[in-house]
Amino acid sequence: MSNLFNVDRLIAEFDVGLRTLLAKAHSQRPYPDAQTPEVSLSEEEKKHISALMRINHTGEVCAQALYSGQSLTARDAATSSTMQQAAREETEHLAWCENRIHALGGRTSVLNPLFYAGSFAIGAIAGALGDKWSLGFLEETENQVGEHLASHLKQLPEHDEKTRKIIEQMQSDEAKHAHNAKMHGAASLPAPIKYCMKQMSKVMTTSTYHL
Repeated sequence: MSNLFNVDRLIAEFDVGLRTLLAKAHSQRPYPDAQTPEVSLSEEEKKHISALMRINHTGEVCAQALYSGQSLTARDAATSSTMQQAAREETEHLAWCENRIHALGGRTSVLNPLFYAGSFAIGAIAGALGDKWSLGFLEETENQVGEHLASHLKQLPEHDEKTRKIIEQMQSDEAKHAHNAKMHGAASLPAPIKYCMKQMSKVMTTSTYHL
């Protein structure tokens, strides 16, 4: 029965992956920028903002994969539920980023399948190490994503309130995910692991800005 359950879960997570990479994401909550009027942006500004949002979109793809992998191997039902809730909100972030990218005339990254596969594997390994470490990965991931979002806010043109609204709401959600992970018993990751995560993140942000 346990093996059947695992196979069912694996199939379910595979379906999540296909939908993340191939289907249009949807948001249950209102889009953060829905009530904010568009402003005139130069072509150079549009290109830069679109590239920043492409990075954010790929970051959400990675987070979705990470949490799906962790949920698959999590030992405790409450931990698995925490991962699934975070993944659902990351799906909304995907929708917000994708919508903004297209509005700016940009595109999502061609590297998304590669980063999804790698993040899913990391998530599954983290989950297998035990729930406190899995939650530790979640907390550190969200903290690092929050840092990236903060840096992107500083790079936005002051008059681009639409993109700012999206990133600020994402930032708030990521902080909540990190807090929830900590409250559920997340272990603090060793410094070398945090360093490796930062280096992997740099590879993602540098490559997806252009690709």
